[in-house]
Amino acid sequence: MTDLFGNPDPSDAPAARTGGSLSSAGHDDVPLAVRLRPRTLDEIVGQQHLLGPGSPLKRLAEGQPMSVFLWGPPGVGKTTIASVVSQATNRRFVELSGVTAGVKEVRAELDAAKRELARGRGTVLFVDEVHRFNKAQQDVLLPAVENRLVTLIAATTENPSFSVISPLLSRSLLLTLRPLTDDDVNALLDRALGDERGLRTPEGGTYDLDADARATLVRLAGGDARRSLTYLEEAAASASALGASTITPEAVELAVDKAAVRYDRDGDQHYDVISAFIKSIRGSDVDAGLHYLARMLAGGEDPRFIARRLIILASEDVGMAAPSVLQTCVAAAQAVQLIGMPEGRLVLAQAVVACATAPKSNASYAAINAAQADVAAGKGGPVPSHLRDAHYAGAKALGHGKGYQYAHDAPHAVAAQQYLPDDLAQARYYEPTTHGNEAQIAERLAAIRSLLGRD
Repeated sequence: MTDLFGNPDPSDAPAARTGGSLSSAGHDDVPLAVRLRPRTLDEIVGQQHLLGPGSPLKRLAEGQPMSVFLWGPPGVGKTTIASVVSQATNRRFVELSGVTAGVKEVRAELDAAKRELARGRGTVLFVDEVHRFNKAQQDVLLPAVENRLVTLIAATTENPSFSVISPLLSRSLLLTLRPLTDDDVNALLDRALGDERGLRTPEGGTYDLDADARATLVRLAGGDARRSLTYLEEAAASASALGASTITPEAVELAVDKAAVRYDRDGDQHYDVISAFIKSIRGSDVDAGLHYLARMLAGGEDPRFIARRLIILASEDVGMAAPSVLQTCVAAAQAVQLIGMPEGRLVLAQAVVACATAPKSNASYAAINAAQADVAAGKGGPVPSHLRDAHYAGAKALGHGKGYQYAHDAPHAVAAQQYLPDDLAQARYYEPTTHGNEAQIAERLAAIRSLLGRD
């Protein structure tokens, strides 16, 4: 169509793309991951928790105006969702990159969107890596989002609560994307091998994927769709260079330029390596601990699982000999959850070093085991009457609280009275070692027990 002067109607212009992931997908040599990018929501692999009937993504693809933040690790479909929306709607589609676009570019696109809206045509604005926008750039977006001048789709690998200004976030939906499961990656590999847009041998035939090679690709993908397809494409090229149409583990190793780490997250290797990991740290061999950490990470182990095991170890094997190590491990677990991989490996390494080099004590672990054993054996009579709750009506008539000594009124804030039930009055569960901080605790505990008459 043309206007009154014979010029092309600008509303029929192709979608604007400014330096983002979708901006250069039109040439002949595009990667497999780009060729296989889903064209509809039904083709998306994974993220089923966001794709049900009536879900925000379904409504977004149907043209309902809204603004969303897509938060998730790399390779889980953030850009794909934007691409699907761009093809499913008749609205103008604009892409900006948080890496290359400045305030000037953002303002220009919003001005264009305002003109298009006056002509009756809405705009979908996709901002890739929005966490790289500074506050000024995000402030520019705010009025456009608030007044629905544009439908904003913003993709980020970082927690928006820390990287996006609150006013902008509060006017948008936050959708959390999850890493692909092994079944999802397998489905993606099948599509790459069978789809007309997928892999083809130089003769135009299809590739076969060896079962062990498939398992290696799934493991190395680590829930990242783009990585799995990139590795598969390079492995196919390696197989083709060798004159073969079957992709083998050797072809995969050659393609990714690394040995396929022998590690099965669901098999014996999982249990053997995590066992060696814990025992090495317990034995204070920091180098062995780091080796097994690297091995698990290379094998695609869930970093949150590793962090949880370190928290347990910090109490079981380090304990009060170095109580700050537990804080380090808890902080590491929170940091891994916050920043993800690959940066999370640095946090896990710090926690491993802290655990391995710390003085060791399992006294707390042994103490709770002994206490639980007595309870399981039926020991532990009634709570001494002077320790019972005396705050309700009639409690004093029952003798509750009678004779109780308030510890802070006693010398050294240690009140000499019986705390354990009668049948366990002399029980001793916690026996501190002389390692690290626990040596000081041992001295203090001996004095406390003497004051309590339990030495």
